[in-house]
Amino acid sequence: MHVSDTVLGLVVGFSFALFYTLLGVPIAWLADRWNRRNIIAMGFAFWSLMTMATGCVANVWQLAAARFLMGAGEACGIAPSNSMLADLFGKVRRPTALAIFGTAFSIALVVFYPLLGWIGQHHGWRMMFIVAGAPGLLLAVLFFLTVKEPRRGAADSTVALEPQPLWATLRFLARSRVYWLLLLGVTFMGANIYAAGAWNPTFLRRVHRLTLTEIASSIGPMLGLLGAAGILCGGVLASRLGLRDERWRLRVPAIACLLVVPAQLCFLLGDAMPIWLGGFALTSFLTLMHQGPIYAAAMTVAAPRMRAVATALILLCAGLLGQVLGPLLVGLVSDWLEPTMGELSIRYAMLVTAACPLAAGASFWAAMRASDGPQ
Repeated sequence: MHVSDTVLGLVVGFSFALFYTLLGVPIAWLADRWNRRNIIAMGFAFWSLMTMATGCVANVWQLAAARFLMGAGEACGIAPSNSMLADLFGKVRRPTALAIFGTAFSIALVVFYPLLGWIGQHHGWRMMFIVAGAPGLLLAVLFFLTVKEPRRGAADSTVALEPQPLWATLRFLARSRVYWLLLLGVTFMGANIYAAGAWNPTFLRRVHRLTLTEIASSIGPMLGLLGAAGILCGGVLASRLGLRDERWRLRVPAIACLLVVPAQLCFLLGDAMPIWLGGFALTSFLTLMHQGPIYAAAMTVAAPRMRAVATALILLCAGLLGQVLGPLLVGLVSDWLEPTMGELSIRYAMLVTAACPLAAGASFWAAMRASDGPQ
């Protein structure tokens, strides 16, 4: 569409994140009061339709609008789902359960990324979006017909409180120092993850001269397999080690985030294929390892009727701040460096967000320390 990296960063990040994160809080508040299964099913159908519509846009403004509306639909997904899972699995098993749920994106990379890459290469990017969205319309109906709404607080053997006003939920969560530190950590990781997701394909094309088909058929599945393995490993380790010492439920994600930094530096700065590919593989394994334990920790802090909002606020920080600032900042720095460095500008621009996992690891470690004392 003949736009700069800065404009593309805005479209990829800002237009999606604005609706996805801002609408996520009121939708989550509704999910804490109403049938979560119905909310997920309606959002599922709508974001699938908007994914298909993305393949029909004629200019960058229509692309931004499609991303806005796709974000509005996806806001119905994770927060109500996490709330439902927290009612199905208790405190001990919850990190593993949420980690398994979190592997969906990685599995999609393995199963669909090669197919969509082939479609994009041979039939254009428009058909790629249409094919990606169409199955969701059928799956939304299947979800509505087969999934049951669990009882609130069932896994905790407690009777859920009556629905609370949004301000009461926010005040409850704001009193928790642990929850504040979790929000800080996911914000830093969000900036790193979304920047990598938006710009890694561009980086691989410009720096290492990979084609779209090569990225989709090899790098995509590697990211999916190792990402899923890392998410599962993080959830299982947090659950198993947490039986001995509850602090491991936050120590595991803290250590994982700290290890991301050297791995990502190898990926971004390595010229030899074994170095950058090894760095990419290790980064893929470690980057999402924190997901299950952190969501589980938030579900533990929040009361049963507040869990969807607690998740939505995490998505707000990781999404609105992380998804907007991460891709946009990389785009700005890349455009700034391009006159002197050419296509290599993207390499050094991505170093800006490589330090974010260090700050995230420190935040999660502080949350672990805070969980020992008054919250």
